[in-house]
Amino acid sequence: MSSPSLAAHPLADRFPADFTWGAATAAYQIEGSVDVDGRGPSVWDTFSHTPGKVVGGDTGDVACDHYRRWESDLDLMADLGLGAYRFSVAWPRIQPSGSGPANQAGLDFYDRLVDGLLARGIQPWVTLYHWDLPQPLEDAGGWTDPAVIDRFSEYSAIVADRLGDRVAGWITLNELRTHAFIGYGTGRHAPGRTGWATALRAAHHELLAHGAATRAIRAAVPGARIGVCHDVAHIVPASDAPEDVAAAARYRQGIHDWFLGPTFGQGYPGELASWYETHGFLSDLDLAAVEPAEPIDFLALNYYRPDRIHAAPVRDTWGFGAAGLEGVGELAGNGWEILPEGLRAVLGWVNDTYRPPAIAITENGSTFPDRVAPDGSVNDEQRRSYLERHLAAAADAIEDGVPLTAYFAWSLLDNFEWALGYGTRFGIVHVDYATQVRTVKASGRWYRGLITGAP
Repeated sequence: MSSPSLAAHPLADRFPADFTWGAATAAYQIEGSVDVDGRGPSVWDTFSHTPGKVVGGDTGDVACDHYRRWESDLDLMADLGLGAYRFSVAWPRIQPSGSGPANQAGLDFYDRLVDGLLARGIQPWVTLYHWDLPQPLEDAGGWTDPAVIDRFSEYSAIVADRLGDRVAGWITLNELRTHAFIGYGTGRHAPGRTGWATALRAAHHELLAHGAATRAIRAAVPGARIGVCHDVAHIVPASDAPEDVAAAARYRQGIHDWFLGPTFGQGYPGELASWYETHGFLSDLDLAAVEPAEPIDFLALNYYRPDRIHAAPVRDTWGFGAAGLEGVGELAGNGWEILPEGLRAVLGWVNDTYRPPAIAITENGSTFPDRVAPDGSVNDEQRRSYLERHLAAAADAIEDGVPLTAYFAWSLLDNFEWALGYGTRFGIVHVDYATQVRTVKASGRWYRGLITGAP
């Protein structure tokens, strides 16, 4: 969705007139009200309440209180000029136990949210799974249990049946790689399980669940626009040494091809599959089960940074090795390297390798130690610069021939940033967690000007 005055901004003029401009959030990160209207516990409720798992002992119990403040938050989105809003549905609000009849109160909330967005001229983009698995399903094995595939398909059908006539874009799952590898591999995210074999098993079932959910949505909503979200990085060998170059190639297969290949009907990369099998990490998985793939209408990509890779010894627990960042240049507040040209490069690589019908950047943003000035303003010049430079790289990619059709800033609001708690802020809108007061940051004002052409 575009604004008639879009071309008034020089950068915006480099994007198609029908380009979609939005911002994104996720349910557990903003909603709060975790025990309201029949919502059941999720793995993130359990994980965040486990001592030592989240910085500062923070939880999503209140977060941004969006469940109660959704109408004023939608007004804020309209004031920012957003043409689209990407949000996730909390599975535990719809099926508290992870299966069975729908909880109508939960569906009603998202029904009101969608209608409120449309009333303000904002497209709803729905993510069905952004990491908040109902705890009872995790107790039964979670994403390592193949039964989760049917459970996710059932849940997807319920949501599509209720919201499908009004949703502009469906995203089945968010960041399969990060969810599986950090939630079931390193254990730094919920549910906190560890091991190569466990992570690969979870990833395999996520890919199969994406296919099952796609079929369920299409059955409920013929003509629905459906995609899946993968997080991508611009991969750079730490040196020209042959072992680092080989490690970077294997890493690309592990974080990109292992997920994009099955998404586009190419299956798992055979070289990496053989490597995994040699090291005993694939268990009894039927790798051919991911073929053929369900066609998608767009590919959702999240990009934040490059990954510089060095060779490292194989370990039974985890084995991908990222290089140290000493001397690489500009870093964000959380230590991530800032490399806007990496976005152009990875968009080009994905397009050349997999030829998606369309691409939407569904997350892109950065965190810095924001400070509220005495007058109440937040002058986050570093974040504004980050967004501007990455959007310039995205425009370069479009000029290169990449079918980029949408961009969603991450994130709309400062929020519960998973294991990092509330001290890490990505929002273009500042949230005072004690008062829940929202303040549009300088980056948010800049983004509004880009979208609307207004000063």
